[in-house]
Amino acid sequence: MLRWGDLSDPASIARDGLCGERFDVLVSCLASRTGVPADAWAIDHLANLHVLRAARAAGVSQVVLLSAICVQKPRLAFQHAKLAFERVLVDSGLTYSIVRPTAYFKSLSGQVARVGQGRPFLVFGDGALTACKPISDADLAQYLADCLHDPRRHNRILPIGGPGPAITPLDQAAALARLLGRPVPVRQVPVALLRTIAGGLGLAGRLLPALAVKAELARIGCYYATESMLVFDAQRGCYDADATPSTGTQTL
Repeated sequence: MLRWGDLSDPASIARDGLCGERFDVLVSCLASRTGVPADAWAIDHLANLHVLRAARAAGVSQVVLLSAICVQKPRLAFQHAKLAFERVLVDSGLTYSIVRPTAYFKSLSGQVARVGQGRPFLVFGDGALTACKPISDADLAQYLADCLHDPRRHNRILPIGGPGPAITPLDQAAALARLLGRPVPVRQVPVALLRTIAGGLGLAGRLLPALAVKAELARIGCYYATESMLVFDAQRGCYDADATPSTGTQTL
């Protein structure tokens, strides 16, 4: 059953979503569309908070939250918003599972069409600067569902990746070449260019609010171009593919 409501309105959540019924579990996959500060704090934090409060009133005693692995090194508004709600959930007294997945298939497939048209595959830096263990929607959904019944996943923060070894953007280009049966040209984009754009927009955004939004989007792009979506080992100061748990059966 699908119900429609306004997640920014606690009354709508109770009236249109819960409808006076009792529930056992809340599974929240809420995430802002853009990641800019206004959206992030409105959805990743406040909307989740509204839903949590309504769920408790409806009898919910267990929560499964879809978060993101990138909150390990928070530099962006949406990461801080997600972490703020994670802290609320941990302190709520409810049984919780906070799932922090690596990159999704859909987030890595944006260049398939352009490569199919004969255009080059774009990489940042040398193409091996970052890596991830991508996970499919189906494998992620199964993992979330299994959190309901597996006590080993209760009251834990759970970073996960998909099956197989970690892959870099260059690995993705090579996979496309194998599928197409032809070489795929690779074009390198300097990371310094991204940082310069983000920095320039950040300065301009102090004067023009419209540019502040673009600056945050540029910072988001720069983050994903330079940070791996793997477990971060704070003691060694590096990402660790071997420490990133693998789950599921579908590979990119």
